[in-house]
Amino acid sequence: MSIKTVNVITLGCSKNLVDSEHLMSQFDANGLDVVHDSEQMADVVIINTCGFILDAKTESVNMILECVEAKKSKQIKKLYVMGCLSERYREELAAEIPEVDHFFGKFELDKIIEEIGIHKRKDLLFDRHITTPNHFAYLKISEGCNRKCSFCAIPQFTGKHKSVPIESLVAEASMLANKGVKEILLIAQDLSSYGYDLYKESRLEQLITAISKVKGIEWIRLHYMYPTNFPLNILKVIRENPKACKYIDIPLQHASDNMLDIMRRSTTAAKTRELIQKIRTEVPGITLRTTLLVGHPGETEEDFNELKSFVQEMKFDKLGVFPYSHEEKTFAALNYSDDIPEEVKQERADEIMDLQQQISEKLTAQKVGENLKVLIDREEGDYFIGRTEFDSPEVDGEVLLSIDEDIQIGKFYDVKVTGSFMYDLNGELVKN
Repeated sequence: MSIKTVNVITLGCSKNLVDSEHLMSQFDANGLDVVHDSEQMADVVIINTCGFILDAKTESVNMILECVEAKKSKQIKKLYVMGCLSERYREELAAEIPEVDHFFGKFELDKIIEEIGIHKRKDLLFDRHITTPNHFAYLKISEGCNRKCSFCAIPQFTGKHKSVPIESLVAEASMLANKGVKEILLIAQDLSSYGYDLYKESRLEQLITAISKVKGIEWIRLHYMYPTNFPLNILKVIRENPKACKYIDIPLQHASDNMLDIMRRSTTAAKTRELIQKIRTEVPGITLRTTLLVGHPGETEEDFNELKSFVQEMKFDKLGVFPYSHEEKTFAALNYSDDIPEEVKQERADEIMDLQQQISEKLTAQKVGENLKVLIDREEGDYFIGRTEFDSPEVDGEVLLSIDEDIQIGKFYDVKVTGSFMYDLNGELVKN
């Protein structure tokens, strides 16, 4: 079979995206025409799937079926599936969707390369075909997770926590910087555990410091910090290192002792409050993003009211909330009945977001009149769209600037905030 074009379709989280980018760089090196587009067909289509919760699994299956139809109409010669869903349900998927040529696990990139019949370039170990805007990229610093949260199936198909050595991450960050990347977003299932398996201690502080020395990198952002055994030593580097964004994504999930215990989060509401206060005291002006989970088995109205009070009290800068999804073989699925109706789960999620919208609107309005450093992501309609160090791409607010010939995508500018919305800001260039 003659292969000229390959389309890698990535579903799910940014960790999957990094895997796709590593794979695509090998295709580039072998002279294939590579695209990353869910709308476009090619000689070979590879779907990198998500298997986290029901909605994500449904999206992945629907994409596979859509590509099966394209294969039947000869728009595709070969169809492969990889990633978390394939890792988790490989045998079931192969039986149900035999039109797929091969199902690969999450960690079988080499087997995909071999299947397609190209030569693996070992000298491109750290190389990536960047699919994000060229000025920012995700850097996956570990795989797997040792936590035992009741609701989470991820450890089933990613295995134990495994850190990537600092020198390898610095090499990858240097490669990204050479491609024009200015912002590195550190990601993992659990950033807080980085280093323990390799170095017998947390090494996140040392990693941030090492990456900050890479020429061209101006922002380093932290995503998915587990609150239990949070590495407090990183607060000093965030406070004092100008390249470390004053931003932490710390999914807390809940705030009632009853639910934290049921969820197996290994913490308490009091310890959570103490941690948040410590972070805000040590790093004045820091932005905290969190994620909450509602409708988990055992969540009473009293638990939910405690969570609402917590949200009102803490006034998080950014917050997302998800209704509970009953995932097979998780501790919750094996030990509890999914007895909270779906409409109640959604009502609770909506109620939390209504509270957060009021908080966000007030916090955003407080920035009017400030001068902020803004990285321009794109041009859209009548505006250039950018972000501050307090906003992560795709999940947080943005800064809208009127079209100006002095503005270029991928560059930093001093911007005066002139107006605010619920999540976004209006601004204008500060010109000397």
